Amino acid sequence: MSDPLIRELDHYVVLEPGRAEQLLTAAETLPWLERQLARLAAPPADLAALPDGAARAQRLLETACELELEPGVVVQWFAVRLEPPAIS
Repeated sequence: MSDPLIRELDHYVVLEPGRAEQLLTAAETLPWLERQLARLAAPPADLAALPDGAARAQRLLETACELELEPGVVVQWFAVRLEPPAIS
């Protein structure tokens, strides 16, 4: 299971082969992941039972940090914190 602190993060560094790294908000990262998943002929087995691309993207965001689009072509995303966590 993913670290609960990750869910508090609002930004992700996105890495795609042949492109400069991007800094996306969580709201921008989900549709980006949906587009990446749409490039696949079939979703990964662990995501196939989910109802749609949005649910698959959300699950992927919560449980992984990379997706192989084809042999040797991998996209990655990493949660980043732009501000230190609030002290309780």
